[in-house]
Amino acid sequence: MDTSALVLMLVVQVAVTAITLYFFLKVLRTPPRAEPDSYDENDDEPR
Repeated sequence: MDTSALVLMLVVQVAVTAITLYFFLKVLRTPPRAEPDSYDENDDEPR
């Protein structure tokens, strides 16, 4: 394998790994949205 091919392969692998880690960490650090509880409105009603 030529040196240029090896350098290109390594650059692409590092770039893809960095982008994947960036978005993975972004998903993990995003706080969850406050969704309304569907049972919250029925708490006072007897069963």
